[in-house]
Amino acid sequence: MSRSQAMTQAVNPLKTYYAPRRRSNDFFLEKERQGVSWEEKKIKDLLDLSGVSVNGSKPSDIQVYDKRFYHRVVSEGSLGLGESYMDGWWDCPSLDGFFSKILSSGISRQVQPMWLELGKVLLAYLTNYPKSRAYDVGKVHYDLGNEFYQAMLGDSMVYSCGYWKEVDSLDAAQEAKFELVCRKLNLQKGQTILDIGLGWGSFAKFAAQHYGVRVEGITISHEQAEFSQKMCAGLPVTVKYQDYHDIDGTFDHIVSIGMFEHVGYKNYCDYMKIVHRCLADKGLFLLHTIGSLKSTVGTDPWMHKYIFPNSMIPSMERIARASAGLFVMEDVHNFGADYDKTLMAWYRNFQDNWPKFSKDYGDQFFRMWRYYLLMCAGLFRSRRNQVWQVVFSKQGVPGGYRSIR
Repeated sequence: MSRSQAMTQAVNPLKTYYAPRRRSNDFFLEKERQGVSWEEKKIKDLLDLSGVSVNGSKPSDIQVYDKRFYHRVVSEGSLGLGESYMDGWWDCPSLDGFFSKILSSGISRQVQPMWLELGKVLLAYLTNYPKSRAYDVGKVHYDLGNEFYQAMLGDSMVYSCGYWKEVDSLDAAQEAKFELVCRKLNLQKGQTILDIGLGWGSFAKFAAQHYGVRVEGITISHEQAEFSQKMCAGLPVTVKYQDYHDIDGTFDHIVSIGMFEHVGYKNYCDYMKIVHRCLADKGLFLLHTIGSLKSTVGTDPWMHKYIFPNSMIPSMERIARASAGLFVMEDVHNFGADYDKTLMAWYRNFQDNWPKFSKDYGDQFFRMWRYYLLMCAGLFRSRRNQVWQVVFSKQGVPGGYRSIR
């Protein structure tokens, strides 16, 4: 299979891109002849409340090229906003600034159609998330190609938030996060570590090299598994292509970085029970996850369709409920603002390296990926989402756990 064919299969949402249920162009031309539609007035009024203008001069102002944009956003909410951007109906010099403004103002909640909200609930009910679909996100998102992710993520090959406390580069921020995790777990030479999620093996390699531990990592991505095996060659690291439901054995410590977002709220309790079963009695479990300020039963429709199928951002309430009776929550550390810096660094790498991939991926993928990265940067800048590192013990650390920052 050629690289171009592989990319087309990997980004399968674009194959069925936007089912044809739009109004005809004649309908909107007639609306335009009649004057400004109520949809246009509503969108402009809402944007004005957040300090964003249509066809304005500020970097965060949007430029609308197709009048159908207004009806599409009013009728389809975030899905219509994202798909109309992919279609080139509108643009913005600073998408991250645009999203930071509208998400901080709260106006996004006023243009989410009721049928889409109900659809999110139904989707969550149907897909939260059976084991048979556990590998979907690996095929659609993480198997886009290791060369592509290397270009975007940099030498560190880490696809989660960096820790920018005392550093000023992406690779340094990712290494600082790994050091933070190892210190929080108090890793000791010869201990066994389970890495649920694994990514491209960067944490496993760091922990094995710098702390002398033995690591078993699991991933649902073929591309990640193959890359991790090469990255960790010669180190005491075992890589397995499997779902977390199939974990077996006992480990001194367990870590999960950026994987819990794919579990689904109906499976949180089972997930915690599996971790509890596999963790040594005196061990620690570190959960690194994006966090939501409130509990939900669905995910953003655009993100579900194009970026992370079956994903869901957990709330602290749901994490606490799932771990109740199993673990002592020893420490919670929030450095969500650092994800803004991380995403902007990824975006700069993506833009700088795009000429290498433009032929295989295409212009529509570029707009989709730009929208994804900068929307998320604006989301974390608005502080609507968080990044938590939560440390758990099974029986409580004797004398108390000492927080590390």
